[in-house]
Order: sequence, then C-alpha cells, then structure tokens
Amino acid sequence: MKKYNFGAGPSILPQEVMQATAEACANFNGSGLSLMEMSHRTKEFQAVMDEAQALFKELLGIPEGYSVLFLGGGASMQFCMVPYNLLEGKAAYLNTGVWAKKALKEAKGFGEVVEVASSADANYTFVPKDYEIPADADYFHITTNNTIYGTQIRRDLDSPVPLVADMSSDIFSRPINVSKYGLIYGGAQKNLSMAGVTFVIVKDELLGKVSRHIPTMLDYRTHVDKGSMFNTPPVIPIYCALQNLKWIKAQGGVEEMQRRAGERAAILYSEIDRNTLFRGTAALEDRSLMNICFVMNDEYKELEAEFLKFATERGIVGIKGHRSVGGFRASCYNAMSVEGVQVLVQCMKDFEALHK
Repeated sequence: MKKYNFGAGPSILPQEVMQATAEACANFNGSGLSLMEMSHRTKEFQAVMDEAQALFKELLGIPEGYSVLFLGGGASMQFCMVPYNLLEGKAAYLNTGVWAKKALKEAKGFGEVVEVASSADANYTFVPKDYEIPADADYFHITTNNTIYGTQIRRDLDSPVPLVADMSSDIFSRPINVSKYGLIYGGAQKNLSMAGVTFVIVKDELLGKVSRHIPTMLDYRTHVDKGSMFNTPPVIPIYCALQNLKWIKAQGGVEEMQRRAGERAAILYSEIDRNTLFRGTAALEDRSLMNICFVMNDEYKELEAEFLKFATERGIVGIKGHRSVGGFRASCYNAMSVEGVQVLVQCMKDFEALHK
C-alpha cells in the first residue's frame, strides 16, 4: 500500500533526495567510501558545503552582507544563541505558539524581554495584528509558522528594529525578502533536510555588538569565520539539504513551492469547510499552508479515533493532532503531492458518507 506521510517532522522528503542521500551513505561519488566515514576536511565535502551555501543564497535571493550557516543543536539552540549574540538591553517577542513561547522564555536569561502581543488566551488560534514594536529593542522575534496550532505569518513584516524569525517549518515554501530580516533560523527537518542540521541566515553587521562574553561555540562569528566548519558539521544532513535544494531549483524554485502550497491547502481547507464532520481550528486569515489543523465537530467528537484508524488503513500517516489541540493535523510540506492531499480528502468524504 502506498503511504502518504503528513507527519509534522521529521517529515516527508522527495524520493530522489532520500535516494541520493542513501547512495552517498553507501558510496559517495564513486569513491568507494561512505560519506559517513570521510573527513569533513576533504575537498570533496568542502565542495558539498560550498554548493549548499551557494544554492541556499541563490534560491532565496540572499543579498550581500549575509552569511548562511549550517549548525547543530536544532532551533531550540537558537532560542539561546539569538539573545546571546544580539540582546544587549531589550528584545521584543511575538507570542504565537509553543515554540515562540519557548524562545521568549530563553531570552529572559539575557536581558529585558517585552511580549508585544500574544494569542495564548485563544489557544493560539490566530496571529495578533495590532501591537507596537519598541523602537529601542535590539531585535523583534517572530515564529512565522506554528506547526502545532496551524497558523502562519505569510508575509515579510515591517519592523523598526532588526527582525529575527524562526522559519523552521516554512522556509523555502515561499519567496522571502531577506533584506527585511536581521536573522532567520530553523531546524531543517520540516522543509529542508533530514533531522540533524540547523540553518541560520544572519546579517553580518549585527554581530559583535553585545558587551558580554560569548562562549566560542555559541558565537555566530566563530561559524561565519570558519564557514560552518569550526567543528565537525552534521555532514549527512547537510548533504541531504543540498540534494533537496537541487530538487527545489529543478522544480521551479520557491515561487513554484508557493504555488503548490496554495493548491494543496485550497483543496484540503475546502473539504474541511464543506464536510459536516470536521471544522478548522485556526482563524481563516491566519490559516497555515504548511500545517493544516482540524477537529471533529462537537456532535461527532467520539468519532476521532475511528477516523484516525480509517485514514491509517488507507495509507495516510501522521495526521494525529498535537495533544494541545487534539483532532488532526495534515502537514503539507514541499514534498507532499497534490495526490496525497486528494487521497486524504477522499478519505474524509468516504468517512462522512458512513456517518450521515
């Protein structure tokens, strides 16, 4: 039976990306050696790193004066590294979900943190709109897509201070104006690569401004100066990222990824809104194109477990919602096909027919 992976992460990757990565693990470029056993200091791996950074910049149109880093530690490490490197006096945070809240909490260890707005009281079902960013903040931090609650900021915000964005789950899903940001980061295991590598795009001129001592490994300048090779990098996840970046380019770039995301989301949200059994959880104007969350209508609540089993039997994997929301979550990252979404929609229609 064909499987359709709607898991939130680690998540679906294109078949050819996984195949190329597997081949490199067995025999890298015909060398007779696995990439897993080769030194990261070889010219062969340096070429992988150089190409991955160059393609990253090309696909997102990253201007001069920015560095692209491939690090370890996940986005959670960035919750610490961002304020360590950028917070001197005060930082502003927009609280739109669990991960935004975790980032805000971590920053409080480094200075004053202002929560400019929060949708926590509404269980993060919308993205706050009317708030003021302190002009004296060192930076303003946002989380562009909220995997748990299914909300998304789908435009590049204007900010009077450097804008910092956690784009773990929607990087490369749309064009972005990188010049509007001071720093962008994310775990790669949603839309870029397998688990194990973290990406950072940082405006070089922002670094070296804080007065505190920063441990070497947590100082962005260390990794900028050494081209992400200060210590042994996560070589296989970086190679996997390179293969995925090549795939995105071959498919038509981030513009095409945006078109496909819109198509997939339109198909699934249309069925959620039509189907008498289900309803969406996020405010209409803030619905995510990446993580589509829905629950059973109250009168059908007892059917949730039955529907999950029904879907699983039809090859649909990973749609169980996060415990804080319940219901279902269909993560539609770049590699998800329209066919996969159509299979899920037909499953919802068939289940409705059984319970009318």
